[in-house]
This record gives sequence, C-alpha cells and structure tokens, in this order.
Amino acid sequence: MASRDNVQAEITPEVLLRAYACGIFPMAESADDPTLFWVEPEQRGVIPLDRFHIASRLARTVRADRFIVTVDRAFESVIDGCSAPRMGRENTWINRRIRNLYTALHRLGHCHSVEAWDGDELAGGLYGVCLGGAFFGESMFHRARDASKVALVHLVARLIAGGFVLLDTQFVTEHLRGFGAVEVPRRRYRTDLDVALLHQGDFAALPLDRSISGAAALELIARG
Repeated sequence: MASRDNVQAEITPEVLLRAYACGIFPMAESADDPTLFWVEPEQRGVIPLDRFHIASRLARTVRADRFIVTVDRAFESVIDGCSAPRMGRENTWINRRIRNLYTALHRLGHCHSVEAWDGDELAGGLYGVCLGGAFFGESMFHRARDASKVALVHLVARLIAGGFVLLDTQFVTEHLRGFGAVEVPRRRYRTDLDVALLHQGDFAALPLDRSISGAAALELIARG
C-alpha cells in the first residue's frame, strides 16, 4: 500500500517518527523526484533477532576482523554509499528530502549508521531508525565483498545487547533471506511493532566511540 505525498507538504522528523510508530515509511520514485510517498507493505520484512543466521564463511570473516566496524562515524558518507548507482540498480529511492529527513533524525539520536572500514576507506555500511525497542533498517551498501554483511552482524549484536526486540527490513530480498529474514502479514507486524514500542532499546549499550571485536559480536549473537 502506498499513498502519494504532495510535494509541498512538510514532513518533519517528528512526523516521520510518528509514521514509523504506525508502521509506515517514506520512499521516493528516484533521486531526482522531489515528492515522497508513504509505504505500508502487505508483507513486512523482519529478521527475528533470536534466529539471526550467519554463514560459516561470513563468521570467519567477522572473527578475523577483516573490517573495522564503527558507529555514527560517517553517517552522511553511508547515505552517499547507499544512494550511489550500482550494478543492477541505476537509480535510487533516496532523494534530497529523504537525505535531509534522516540526517535530521540522526542529529536527534533516532537514526544511526554502522560503518565497515578497510583501513581508511569506507568499504560498506548501513543506516536505520531507532524507536523504542525497534530498529528499522533503511539501506545498506558495500564496496568490498562482505563489508555490508559484517556491518549487519555488528548491528545485530548491538541490538541484542541493547534489548531491542524488532529488526525491521521493510522488504525481504534473497540477500536478507540468508540471514533469516522472513515476511510477516501487516496485521501481525503491527502487533509486533506495538510490543516493540513498549520497550526502550539502548543503542549505546555497546560503546559508540570505539569498535568491538568480531569475536565479541559473534558471542553476543550466540548468547542472544
């Protein structure tokens, strides 16, 4: 389900948070389209945190600390990476309004990025919205193999440590299916979201100013 938003209508960060609490989120047709439309999928993608799956090869990469993972160190660069054209996707739904809204949410502490670094180079990452005990994944990208996957593993470890109960992926792709992503009907999703909003997840339960090791992230997930 989607409804077109008038190009002149103001969507503030506060309005955006209320929309997430109702189970809807904005998208744009393309980077050049100034309008937004609201989306509420019939089937919602989620990754159950207690059934997060990590392939053995990826687990070895995480444990070896092939990438150094940080949080909120390069938020705008992550959005740049997520919005850049890539093979199989010449256009993006991240337009200027989307970028400005989520950057404002980041300044308010409701939107976070997870970055994977190869030396001084940003190799991949993801960003998403925090509200209550829910984390809404928005987008991810990679410039090096496994970089975004490693960022996702570290995100899940952080969510488990912080007492989050819902990881929303909006839609399910084959890529996300490999981590255990499933589709849930809209009615069930709304019930799960209502429960998640009764919790108060702590995104800073793990340090925000320094990296944790891949081994520590994997241990948190295994205990989770």
